[in-house]
Amino acid sequence: MSGKAKAMVLGSFIGDSLALGAHWIYSTERIVREFGRVEHFIEPTRNSYHKNRKRGELTHYGDQTFLLLESLAASGGFDLDDFSARWQDLFGAYDGYMDQATRETVKNFGMGKGPLESGSPSSDLSGAVRIASLIYALRHDPEGLVNACRIQTAMTHGSTLTIEAGEFFARVCLKVLGGTSPVRAVQEVAGGRFRDTRMGGWAADGIASRDRESVEAVMNFGQGSHTMEAFPGIIHIIARYEDDLKEALIQSVMAGGDSAARAMAVGMVLGAHLGMEGIPEQWLADLAPSREILGLLEKIG
Repeated sequence: MSGKAKAMVLGSFIGDSLALGAHWIYSTERIVREFGRVEHFIEPTRNSYHKNRKRGELTHYGDQTFLLLESLAASGGFDLDDFSARWQDLFGAYDGYMDQATRETVKNFGMGKGPLESGSPSSDLSGAVRIASLIYALRHDPEGLVNACRIQTAMTHGSTLTIEAGEFFARVCLKVLGGTSPVRAVQEVAGGRFRDTRMGGWAADGIASRDRESVEAVMNFGQGSHTMEAFPGIIHIIARYEDDLKEALIQSVMAGGDSAARAMAVGMVLGAHLGMEGIPEQWLADLAPSREILGLLEKIG
């Protein structure tokens, strides 16, 4: 098992879990007031979107990411029918939060639509950032990986921007796993397949902002879930904390809003760069499904 590829997956799950308690709180002052500096996993409050979850568990984003990992391990590769069946089973009796994209996808499946036509029109970035295990499983098949990333995203999020964001981050992670620095990888992907696109411009904006404080930068780009808001903020954090996964994920949470999707992407890229040495041991110990994740990764190989 590649250490950096393993850290890529764990970094993404840890980012989601670190954000759990403060997820979707947009007031950065409130985050500081209620939680202080979020350096450890925290329990969701009674009025949280994730009130049924415990410290160290996952948001609904992380749950779907774990589901994809299970599907990959069981199928020996990406199987859309298997993933979609597991996804429908999960959300058929789900005790966690269901966002609009999830509810619309459930409705579409209920109308008899298949996984290639079930996606909501949502442009939320969350559908694009649950791909760490896909990159792990298909890291030796770049074009197969890109195709799988686009398809799994489209199953729930039909926005072209979100689908392309999944491809963007997959290509970045492949380069980083190959030894390219995260900033350089972002620049190469933005200047290649995404040259003269809005995404390429957002990547440049994110890198250009790296000398600014992260809370300010993310608030300027937008704290929300939509790809056009979230994407440049993710690039900013990756660029500003390229060699410090811990601080990158802390700052992602402190910046508020959809911190879980943001942190999943940041943790994925920086985990691929820094390996297991970059992940705090206490965070790994406190991640509730860490043993199951490692077991599934071992099965995939």
